[in-house]
Amino acid sequence: MALSSDSESLLSLQGLEGLKGARIAIVSTEWNDTIVAAQIEGATTILNQVGALCVNNYLVPGAFEIPFACKQIAESKKGSAEAPEAIIAFGAVIRGGTPHFEYVCQAVVEGITNLNITLHIPVIFGVLTLNTEAEAWERLGGVHGHKGEEAAIAALKMIQFNRSISNK
Repeated sequence: MALSSDSESLLSLQGLEGLKGARIAIVSTEWNDTIVAAQIEGATTILNQVGALCVNNYLVPGAFEIPFACKQIAESKKGSAEAPEAIIAFGAVIRGGTPHFEYVCQAVVEGITNLNITLHIPVIFGVLTLNTEAEAWERLGGVHGHKGEEAAIAALKMIQFNRSISNK
């Protein structure tokens, strides 16, 4: 399995200094709230280091509802002072004994993929798809890095990308 630490540039904040005041919204799930809280904490740490703003933190019941919420946020806030320049979607789906896991994960992946093709702002996939809860903690400060921090870095880099192409 590839580790985020295998790519130094992935975790670098170098070049993101100009993103002070960048606006990011977070959509998170009520399910597995302890895991999701750790994801948000990691993202907030990165946003604070750069001076970016979490303009809103929205809560939805579960991962299946994430794409709808992201779309509503992007469309309803467009053009306003609170309009996010990126949205980070956080959740944790843990495999159970039924096919429900596969259906939910597939729906969220497809939903966020479609949003990234159709919306004017990026939606960062921060949904952990896990076999066990222990795997979550390996991805939230353990051997696999911190996926909340990585999602924030991805959001910042995509904001920088969007700004760079709109200035040309």
